[in-house]
Amino acid sequence: MSTTTGQVIRCKAAVAWEAGKPLVMEEVEVAPPQKHEVRIKILFTSLCHTDVYFWEAKGQNPVFPRILGHEAGGVVESVGEGVTDLQPGDHVLPVFTGECKECAHCKSEESNMCDLLRINTDRGVMLHDQKSRFSINGKPIFHFVGTSTFSEYTVVHVGWLGATLNVAKPKKGSSVAVFGLGAVGLAAAEGARIAGASRIIGVDLNANRFELAKKFGVTEFVNPKDYKKPVQEVIAELTNGGVDRSVECTGHIDAMISAFECVHDGWGVAVLVGVPHKDAVFKTSPLNLLNERTLKGTFFGNYKPRSDIPSVVEKYMNKELELEKFITHEVPFSEINKAFDLMLKGEGLRCIIRMDA
Repeated sequence: MSTTTGQVIRCKAAVAWEAGKPLVMEEVEVAPPQKHEVRIKILFTSLCHTDVYFWEAKGQNPVFPRILGHEAGGVVESVGEGVTDLQPGDHVLPVFTGECKECAHCKSEESNMCDLLRINTDRGVMLHDQKSRFSINGKPIFHFVGTSTFSEYTVVHVGWLGATLNVAKPKKGSSVAVFGLGAVGLAAAEGARIAGASRIIGVDLNANRFELAKKFGVTEFVNPKDYKKPVQEVIAELTNGGVDRSVECTGHIDAMISAFECVHDGWGVAVLVGVPHKDAVFKTSPLNLLNERTLKGTFFGNYKPRSDIPSVVEKYMNKELELEKFITHEVPFSEINKAFDLMLKGEGLRCIIRMDA
C-alpha cells in the first residue's frame, strides 16, 4: 500500500446523487490525507437505517451528491501530518463521532460529546481545510458524518477511529421495554440481557420481528396495533405501574413519548436513542417529571470512541458479545442497492457489504 502514499487514489464508490434515488457506482478520486487525517481501505461495510434516513432526506437537510456509510472495518493505507498513534496496515473502525481527548467533554467521565469532533450531519467536508477528499472529474462529492464508508477508500479524522449498558444501566432482575426491534433495538435488548434484566418487553409494529428478538433476550412482545389504548398504558398494566427502564430506538416522536410515559414513577428511566425528524416536538405532562420519572438522551451509547471501543472489540474477541446473530444478509459492493431494498422492506437486521466481492 506504500506505493499510493501521497497520491490520489481512484476507486469505486456508491454515490448518492439525489434524495431517494438508487446509489450509482462511480469511479471517484480520493485525495491523500491531510493534517490529523487517515486514509483507509474499506474491507467491509454495512447499511444502517440512519444511512437510509439521510438518503431519503425527508426529515433532515439534503446534502448531495454524497457518499454515505458509517459502519465499517478497514485497514489504514496512509496517514497525514501529525498522526502518530496509527500507521499503514493497522486495522481500524471508522466511527461517526470522535474523541479529541483535549476538550471539556473528552476530559469528563460523564460525556462523549467531543467539542471538536461531534457529529455534524450537514457538514460534507473535512475539518482541516473545509474541503472534500472525494471528487469526480474535479467536482467535489460530499462526505457523510466524517466516515463515508460506501467507498473502497475513504479519509477520516484520526479522532473518529477507534447504548443500553452505559446509559440506561438496568439492574439485575429489573424490567426493560425496548421500542423498535431493528438492529439498534435488539442491541439494547442484548445489553439488558447481559445486565441481568428479568423482563425485556419488545415493542414493534412488525410482528415478524418478534421471533428473532427472542434470541436477543426479549421475553415478551407488544404490538401497539393490537390495542385500542396507548401502548404506555398497556405496558403499565403489564408491569404493575411501569417498567424500570425503557429504550426508544425508532426515532418516531410518538414512540419517544410512549417510552417515557411507560416507565415507573419514582425510579423509572427512559433513554432516547432514535434520531427524530428535525421539526419534531416532544410533548408530555410536566407531572411525569415531577413524579420522578427520568428522561435521558444518549449519543453513541455514551462511549468514547478511542477510549472505549477497544474494550468492546476485546469483549467480542473473547466471545462475550455475540455479533454474528445480527448479520442476516450479505451482498457484494456492486449490489449495494439490494441492502437498501432489504432495509426498506423491514427484512433482516444487518446486511454486510463485501467490498472485495
